[in-house]
Amino acid sequence: MKRLFLLLLLFASCKNAPTRQQYTGAALGTTYSIIAYADEDLELDQSLSELFDRLNQSMSTYHPQSDISKINRGERVQVDSLFRFMFEKSAEINILTSGYFDPTVGILVDAWGFGAESLNAFNATQVDSLLQFVGFSKLSLTDTNELVKAYPGIRIDFNAIAKGYALDLIADLLVAKNSSNFLIELGGEIVTKGINLDSLTSWRVGIDDPQAKEGERSITRTITLTDESMATSGNYRKFRIDSLTGERYVHTINPLTGLAVPSSVLSASVIAPDCATADAFATAFMTMPLEDSKRLIAQEGLSVFLIYADGDDFETIQTGKFTVASE
Repeated sequence: MKRLFLLLLLFASCKNAPTRQQYTGAALGTTYSIIAYADEDLELDQSLSELFDRLNQSMSTYHPQSDISKINRGERVQVDSLFRFMFEKSAEINILTSGYFDPTVGILVDAWGFGAESLNAFNATQVDSLLQFVGFSKLSLTDTNELVKAYPGIRIDFNAIAKGYALDLIADLLVAKNSSNFLIELGGEIVTKGINLDSLTSWRVGIDDPQAKEGERSITRTITLTDESMATSGNYRKFRIDSLTGERYVHTINPLTGLAVPSSVLSASVIAPDCATADAFATAFMTMPLEDSKRLIAQEGLSVFLIYADGDDFETIQTGKFTVASE
């Protein structure tokens, strides 16, 4: 009888063991991949579709009838809770980065022709005419969820943080469906919870090597994550060579001066409890002067992996969890 009881117990525990489930697709202008373990079928397709529709309706600048597109055209809109969260998180990171993270900088990025072969569509003498439309402090959100702009011409773009927030919302969806072990990837950003139940280890992810040949991919650093998020911003495929010094630079827009300035930072990876925060900081470090980034990293105790060019060489800054040897 005791042996029969043990067999029944073993059968019951095997029957209820979480199964590995995978979902892939395209959304928000990129692709996503989900690996999750759960006792029952998660049936995510419909829930994901509804979530992506909500995100697009709230803050996609590619949808003319989205809330953010209407706001950018000067229409009055009562925004939803997703927009409000993005606004409040952006305001927080804007202050911490002394204004270098700024979702209103898009008008200058467009004017300078960022990413073009040559930066000749705009010049420094015209900057002042557009700087009045840049600055997150020139925005406010009322108690009734209406956005107020100091100047009608101010445009907002949450693309530098929206992917991270989307991952956080997907993670909330999985937890609500009783999954406690998963890895979500969206456009290169990562959210993890629990462990990889196949290997019974923490989730293992990699960071691209900027020295890899164009069209090839290799990993320069691996890291293990548990109940953490990681976001990476990188421009190392788009650097320019200074014709006089031969040094590598990425042109970025300084939202404080409005000028296109060279930056030696080629990639920034940040680990944080939530992906919206990691995404925003990773974006800011691509714009901030390197010494300012170092001070902020120390001040906030951030786990950061920076790759920057020093002449012909690539150097790194590793802090927090990135100082632990790769497993």
